[in-house]
Amino acid sequence: MKPVVKAFFDEATFTFSYVVHDPATKKAAIIDPVLDYDCASGRTNTHSADVIAEHVAGSGLTVDWILETHVHADHLTAAPYLKDKLGGATAIGDRVPVIQKTFGEIFNAEPAFHRDGRQFDKRFADGDTFSIGEINARVIHTPGHTPACVTYVIGDAAFVGDTIFMPDYGTARCDFPGGDARTLYNSIQKIFALPDDTRVFTCHDYKAPGRDVFAWESTVAEQKAKNIHVGGGVSEEDFVKMRETRDATLSMPRLLLPSVQVNMRAGAFPPPEENGVSYLKIPVNAV
Repeated sequence: MKPVVKAFFDEATFTFSYVVHDPATKKAAIIDPVLDYDCASGRTNTHSADVIAEHVAGSGLTVDWILETHVHADHLTAAPYLKDKLGGATAIGDRVPVIQKTFGEIFNAEPAFHRDGRQFDKRFADGDTFSIGEINARVIHTPGHTPACVTYVIGDAAFVGDTIFMPDYGTARCDFPGGDARTLYNSIQKIFALPDDTRVFTCHDYKAPGRDVFAWESTVAEQKAKNIHVGGGVSEEDFVKMRETRDATLSMPRLLLPSVQVNMRAGAFPPPEENGVSYLKIPVNAV
């Protein structure tokens, strides 16, 4: 039950995407793919997604799943582009309607925008299981960064999204709408309860002070012992105090406003207006 994991790093958004496959059957999943977006021009391109597609084709893989760990606030998803190109079912955690309702109101989304998660092919509940070829996988609801975050445990590998980062960098922020530091602490304990040798793959890396290279893989044992925010037996109260204090100093992610209103639609842009152009909204003094 050891999948092959290939990481793809988008330095513009500090995001890791993954292709995970079963070596016996060549069945695969893509996790958290990035659609390139330029804020200044409002233009998108598919360079990052095409690199993933080339790897899939060159490795002879069949894509069964395109998995989102959550509704991302730092990059636009390339899930619909890769689904059209490679196939596979799109999936996310079943609490995604919470995000859609919250941000549907913030962006005053059109009445036709459904807030029940139907834009995704599959909405996983906590404890749901699935497979990638002959490799078993399960879903753990790990909220805190957002109310709808999930971790995918695929064989011996856990894809933790924005819960924990590399041990020398710590944990994810909890100050977005619906986020909660205490909830994140308890979600991390679910990850820490996995076997110590479980491989942990993070969604982002920003290079911790003193580290010159980007990194994306650790183990549960390393995280429990060395994570600077939550490892070594840090108490819930100490973690919450640290996280809330730290979050109060953080700037808004550069791509939050375009990202969320696209990602809550499973990667679709808002419907085009009468001139055939789709527009992204910038709410003023609302977030």
